[in-house]
Amino acid sequence: MIMFTDIHSPLTPLNHPSRKKISVKRDDLIDPYISGNKWRKLKYILKEAEQLDKKHLVTFGGAYSNHLVASAAACARSGLSSTAFVRGEQVDNEMLLLCRLYGMQLIFTDRNAYKEKKILFEKHFGTDKDAFFVDEGGAGSLAVRGCSEIIAELPDDTDHIFCAAGTGTTAAGLLKGIQERGLQTQLHVVPVLKGADFMTDEILKYTGNSNQLNVHTAYHFGGYAKTTPGLISFMKQFIQQEGMLIDPVYTAKMFFAIDDLLARSYFKETDKIVAIHTGGLLGIMGMKEKFNQV
Repeated sequence: MIMFTDIHSPLTPLNHPSRKKISVKRDDLIDPYISGNKWRKLKYILKEAEQLDKKHLVTFGGAYSNHLVASAAACARSGLSSTAFVRGEQVDNEMLLLCRLYGMQLIFTDRNAYKEKKILFEKHFGTDKDAFFVDEGGAGSLAVRGCSEIIAELPDDTDHIFCAAGTGTTAAGLLKGIQERGLQTQLHVVPVLKGADFMTDEILKYTGNSNQLNVHTAYHFGGYAKTTPGLISFMKQFIQQEGMLIDPVYTAKMFFAIDDLLARSYFKETDKIVAIHTGGLLGIMGMKEKFNQV
């Protein structure tokens, strides 16, 4: 089995004068298809699959899921077969094409049945001794462990770390890493879905109570995978100013939040800020029409 090697992505300062406080942890550069937090999350999942002698990874995601593409690519490189339960009606798109090219089998599942992931797994693969269950997005303690390692790659005097969040797994890993190293760094989490009041509890179940966690719930732009013309305009401007691709589902919302907080003098003049670029750039393909409308 091909295992992940230790890769340290670069820390890059932003260009625009208004963002001189900010450096970006470029996890999007780790790999074209297993990029960002997906690489971090899958690292120990694949190691455990190997230890348990499992040869078939079974996971879950939507039709434009970066996690599915990353899982398919990682399995192909590691000599594993892969299957995904895809939420919703059967569709064809660029993301699922990549999954199929990497050999992933797709099972389209209605949204109600999809909610019961363990039941789906048992129904289809309960008798398959090679099958290994991986939750949507890779969520779980193994993924938290992988994401916690980001902190050791950052300067210890970082004052603020920002990340976008869907499930809160990456954020939990970051906070765990901060705590393990005994740092004073504040973690700022920008949920990309509406009604994310649950996010704090989801993060803290891995880390315990913390006064270093800040959850900014006002930057969801309508909900998961939702955008507005204002967000798309911001994203276009940011990419042109910084020469760095960001995606409309996750990182654009995070950088919008940082810019807004900077404009409101949220930080001290001497604060050092690191934004975690969690990859996910393939998700742009699912919204290409919106960029032509703004």
